[in-house]
Amino acid sequence: KTLASLGFALHHAEYHAKTHGLRRIIYVIPYTSIIEQTADVFRGVFDGIVPSPVIEHHSNLEAENETAKSRIASENWDAPIVVTTNVQFFESLYAARPSRCRKLHNIANSVVILDEAQLLPPEHLAPILDALRQLIAHYGVTVVLSTATQPELHKTRSDTFGRVQLQGLGEIRELAPDPARLYRELERVQVTLPAAPEQRRSWEEIAGELSKLERVLCIVNRRDDAATLWGLLPKGSLHLSARMCGAHRAEVIGEIRRRLATGEPVRVVSTQLVEAGVDLDFPVVYRAMAGLDSIAQAAGRCNREGKLPDKGRVVVFNLPKPSPSGLLLKAEQAAVNVLAGSSGDPLTSANFARYFDQFYGVLNSHDKEGVLDLLNRDAARGEIQFRTAAPRFRLIPDEGQGQILVAWG
Repeated sequence: KTLASLGFALHHAEYHAKTHGLRRIIYVIPYTSIIEQTADVFRGVFDGIVPSPVIEHHSNLEAENETAKSRIASENWDAPIVVTTNVQFFESLYAARPSRCRKLHNIANSVVILDEAQLLPPEHLAPILDALRQLIAHYGVTVVLSTATQPELHKTRSDTFGRVQLQGLGEIRELAPDPARLYRELERVQVTLPAAPEQRRSWEEIAGELSKLERVLCIVNRRDDAATLWGLLPKGSLHLSARMCGAHRAEVIGEIRRRLATGEPVRVVSTQLVEAGVDLDFPVVYRAMAGLDSIAQAAGRCNREGKLPDKGRVVVFNLPKPSPSGLLLKAEQAAVNVLAGSSGDPLTSANFARYFDQFYGVLNSHDKEGVLDLLNRDAARGEIQFRTAAPRFRLIPDEGQGQILVAWG
């Protein structure tokens, strides 16, 4: 998927370079945990070109590896291919500080690839989609939504009174020639769902089943749950979560890949960070009940390379306790509702369309901080509240954040 989207972007930019002046590819990723490996893949494609056409811009950049020239290029996005994060890309579009805005002119006339587009924060979708519409309409930008679970961002959604809740992107063109046929040909897993929504399972029961399997990945929704389940598994089982520093996660992922390659037993408990951009291939995957897109992404870590003689096995289970209220619970409930009215394969495009319709429909707001209102309310008088809106548009809230230094390695 990564290389296919890059290939399209290169051909598209080349084709439109003279007529529309397309000059740059910006690859936007949801998690910093996978940005370096993606940039390395791109550098491998252009191996031998000096200087490299690929730069990274994200919060995990190591200062000791930077030069003054590379730092300026990174901050200005002055390179043919830029690999960055959702946070850097979208918060820069709504920023009010010169340091964050100095790259904006280089977004014009670019191909912007949004990797795992279903992970765009739903409570900020209104300002995100508004920015994308402006870039497409007025700044020569082509946007590519790259995901196996398309979140129906083209649709405009209204409430029961006809008031627009979320203005969509409008017409979107599918790049794959026949997605339904490709899905059928690449169907590599059998998904087992809970018999009933109220059928809850204890961690001890899940741990007992995982312990009987030599190679298995179990994905849960919360870091505390991952730690609890990992503690119940046999010695030598592995654990992944965002509580680990990047170097620690990379080491664990490397060990997982080594064991998978050599056929050694490997049991892994992870949060959903493993669902985006982490190429692992297990014969069996367990997934705690979640949004339908998360279940599909988990299934993408099962029989990924199609090497099993039969289909891989994906087991979805209900957690011991209900999820706390919020986005996670709403996503679970939307998935349960869609799956209750579906028969056969749960991971069809029709089910995804129904799921996102339900999930987006139950959200209290798609602009919870009122960013668009601040920018549009007095715009006719030329009074646009950039300085007030900028700190409110935070994909990751600043409250409660701090730096903690922990010795590792």
